Amino acid sequence: MDRKSTATERLPTLSYKYELVIAKDYGKVFLLPDNQIMICELTKEYVPIEDFKEIFFETIPIIEKHQIKKFIFDKQNLQVFDQPSMEWYFIHWKKDIYDLGMKTHRKILPKDNPAFTLAVEAGRSKIKSEYKDTIISHLDIQYKTSIKEAIES
Repeated sequence: MDRKSTATERLPTLSYKYELVIAKDYGKVFLLPDNQIMICELTKEYVPIEDFKEIFFETIPIIEKHQIKKFIFDKQNLQVFDQPSMEWYFIHWKKDIYDLGMKTHRKILPKDNPAFTLAVEAGRSKIKSEYKDTIISHLDIQYKTSIKEAIES
């Protein structure tokens, strides 16, 4: 399979000051300190839940230190949807960072993968019905098609 350029590889063309703050073989996290934005890009087609949790746990002290207000989750490289990871992400991680003041989330889903999009919608619906005390309704969550659009929204 030919390697596609990743969204974060196009960051230099967007004229934003950014720095790589976490680098794993399955994902990268970038900080746009002037904008109080963090971007997490998963770079593999599938990320096991242990790795998923690891990268997100590592974001928490950075979010706190830099008072990040917007989190962009770039899932364009994912091809496998994992419901346990999504539940942990929504129920635990988002609650932790909500308590730090982050309420704005932008997500970029894989292009040309309607099954993944349907799985995300079904997963969110399941979380809303099974976890009544989540903070989801207090968050500004929007789906975008590019890093630029996510940053500017």
